[in-house]
Amino acid sequence: MSNDHPSPTDGLPASDQRQDSVTSPATSRPAGMRWLGKLTVQAAVLASVFVAGIAAIGVAQRTGWIRPPEAGLHAGHDHGESIYTCPMHPQIRQNEPGNCPICGMPLVLAPGQASQASARDSDGRYICPMMCTPPSSEPGRCPVCAMELVKATGNAQGDGLSVTISVAARRLLGIQTATAKLGPALQTIRTVGSISFDESKVATISAYAAGRIEKLYANYVGVPVEQGDDLALLYSPDLYSAQVEFLTASKGGALNRLSNSANLTELAKSKLIELGLTEEQVAELLAHGRAESRIRLRSPIRGTVIGKLAVEGDYLKTGEVIYRIADLSNVWLMLDLYPDDAARVRFGQRVEAELNSLPGEQLSGRVAFIDPTVDPMTRTVRVRVEMRNPNGKLKPGDYATARVYVSAVRQDQLYDPDLAGKYISPMHPQVVRDQPGACPVCGMKLIPTTQLGYAQEPLPAQQVVTVPRNAVLMTGETSVVYVETEPGRFAIRRVSVGPLTDEAAVILTGISAGETVATNGNFLIDSQMQLAGNPSLLDPAKAPAYAAGPLAVPATAPLALTGEAATHFDLAFNAYFEMQRALAADKPTLPATRKALDDALGRLVSNGQTPDEARWHFEQARLALARMSDSLEVTRSVFRPLSHALLRAASLVRGEATANKLLHMYCPMVPGGGGDWMQPEGELVNPYWGAEMLHCGETVRDMAASKAEPKAEPKADTQQSKAP
Repeated sequence: MSNDHPSPTDGLPASDQRQDSVTSPATSRPAGMRWLGKLTVQAAVLASVFVAGIAAIGVAQRTGWIRPPEAGLHAGHDHGESIYTCPMHPQIRQNEPGNCPICGMPLVLAPGQASQASARDSDGRYICPMMCTPPSSEPGRCPVCAMELVKATGNAQGDGLSVTISVAARRLLGIQTATAKLGPALQTIRTVGSISFDESKVATISAYAAGRIEKLYANYVGVPVEQGDDLALLYSPDLYSAQVEFLTASKGGALNRLSNSANLTELAKSKLIELGLTEEQVAELLAHGRAESRIRLRSPIRGTVIGKLAVEGDYLKTGEVIYRIADLSNVWLMLDLYPDDAARVRFGQRVEAELNSLPGEQLSGRVAFIDPTVDPMTRTVRVRVEMRNPNGKLKPGDYATARVYVSAVRQDQLYDPDLAGKYISPMHPQVVRDQPGACPVCGMKLIPTTQLGYAQEPLPAQQVVTVPRNAVLMTGETSVVYVETEPGRFAIRRVSVGPLTDEAAVILTGISAGETVATNGNFLIDSQMQLAGNPSLLDPAKAPAYAAGPLAVPATAPLALTGEAATHFDLAFNAYFEMQRALAADKPTLPATRKALDDALGRLVSNGQTPDEARWHFEQARLALARMSDSLEVTRSVFRPLSHALLRAASLVRGEATANKLLHMYCPMVPGGGGDWMQPEGELVNPYWGAEMLHCGETVRDMAASKAEPKAEPKADTQQSKAP
C-alpha cells in the first residue's frame, strides 16, 4: 500500500534512519506526554474563562447592568409597561407578549392592564376588542377569538364599575340591548294529553222491546247520522200489541168512557214512547190508523256511530245495545298536570294545544273540570278541557301537547281580558256572554266570571319588571345585568331574579322599568370587566344592586285617602316606622310587626279606593316583606326594596297621619348603590348601619302633601356624620 504522506525519517541518512527505527518504541513515550500536557493546559484555560464569566455576571448584576426577571418585570411595570399573563396559568407573568411556556396559549394583558393598553396603544395599531392578543400593526382577525381587529382607540375603558365600548367594537362584538318593561308576565305550563269523547254527548241505542233486527241502515262504525235518521228496522210483537192498544184507545170505547181517573189514550201513548217510539212516529201511527209489526229505530242525536254491537237477523232481548253514537262537534282534551301546576289552573282558563296529526295548527279550548283528587299511581291531577270540533279534525284517541299560560305572580285572582266582566256557563266554559242568561247547551243559568276568581280589571300586582332572559347572567345565587347608563357605557348591576318565563326574567330588585340592558354580547362585556379587574359575574361583591343616588319619586301632590283606606295606609306606615327604628337600634323586626304591615297592605290592595298604580306598589312591598326573617342581616337587605315600594306608593296616595309628616332619607354609604328609607319626623337614624353609623345620611325631600313641589337640591341633614 502506498502512502502519500511523508515519513518522519525522510531526508535522514540511512544509518540514522535505521537507528531511529530501532529506538522508536522508546522515543514515542515522551511524545504522548507532550500531547497530554497540551490538553491539560487547554482545559485550565476554559475553566478560567468560565469562572471569569460568572464573576462578570455577578459584577453586572451588582452594578445594575443586568436585573433579575422579577426586578425587570416590576421595573417595567413601574415605568408603565404592560404585564402579560396566561389565562390558564396566571403564575406566568412577563412584560413582553408571547406564548405560555406551559400550555402554549397566547399571553394576554394582566387584570388592570386592559384600559391602560387601550389608551397607550391608540397610535393607529390594531387590537383585539377582547384584548386576547398584543397589538398588531396590520389589520386582520384575532388568532384567539377570531374577532376582527379594530383600531386601538380606547375601545374598552372603564371607571371601575363599567366599561365603554366604541360603536365599531360594539358592532363587531354583536352587543344588543333591550328595554326593561313593566307589565304582566306569563309562565307556560306544558303537558301532554289525549282527545276523548264528550261524555255528555254520547248516546246508546238499545232495544226497548224484545224483537228481531230485520235491517241495519247504519251498518258500519263511523257512519255520520243526523237526529231522527233511521238506524234499524225491528220486528217486535210487543210493539205491535202496544200500537193496537193505542189505536183502540184513541178511537174511544165503553171502557174509555167509563174511566174517570185516567185517560187510556195518554197511557197507551206513554207506553209506546217507553218502548222506543218517538213523538213523530206516534203521530204518524195515529194519522195512518194502522198498527205496524215492524218499527224503525231512529237516532236521538246528531253524531257519528262509534260502536255497532248487532248484525241483521239478531234476536234482541229488552235492553240489549245496538249502537253507540257520539256527537263529535265538541271533544274533551284530557291532561295530566302535577299538583302544583294544577293549583294554578282554574275553570274557564284558556288552553292552547297542538295535535300530533295536525302539526303546526294551533287549537284552543277552556278548562271545564279539574279533578279534586291526585292519582295515587301517577301523582298527577286530571284536567278536562272542552274544545270545539266543527270540522271533525279532532279525533278521539289522538295525542296532543298543551300549553296553559298562568301569571308568574301567584294570586287568588286572575285577569283574562276575554273573561273580564263576562258571564260563563258553569258546565260549558266555551259559552261566554256579555249579559246574564241561560246556557244554550244545558239550560243552566250563566254566572259572572268574578265568582270564579277572574278580575274585571288588570291586577297591579301582576305588573312586574321584566328583561329578556339572556340579559341576566347567573351563577349560583348571584345574578347580574349590564345596564347601558349612557351610549356605549355598560355598568354592572346586581339583581334579584324572580320567576322565569319562556323569554323573560322577572326582576324583583335592581332594575327599573325603562332602563336599557345588554342582551347578546353581555358575556363579552363581563369578560372585559374581569380583564380590567372590575366587579364581574365571578366577583360581584362590589357591584351595586341599585342605581346610584336617591330613589327618584314624582313630586306631584298625592291623593288623600279617606275612611278605611286612609286608616290602613297609616297603620301600614306605622308598622314600617317601627321596623325602621328597630333596625336603627340593631334589632331584628318582630313577627307581630311584619304581620301588622302585611295585613294593612293586604287591606289596601283589596280596597276599591286604592288606585291601580298604588295597589301595584303595595303588592311589591308585600313581596319584599315575605322575604324578611328574624335575621338582622336579611331584614336589612330586604328593607331597601320594601322602602322603595312604599316610597313610590306614598308619592301617589297618603293617609291622614302621613299627609304632613313624612321625610325621604338616603345614605350613600350603603353597599350596592346606597339606601333609601322614610321617617315621620325627628333626628335621622340610619336603619342600614345602626350604631356603626347611626346618623350617616341626608334628607332628600320633605314629602308632606303641602310641599308637593320638589326642592332644587337635596339638603344634607344636619345630623349627618362620617363613618367612624
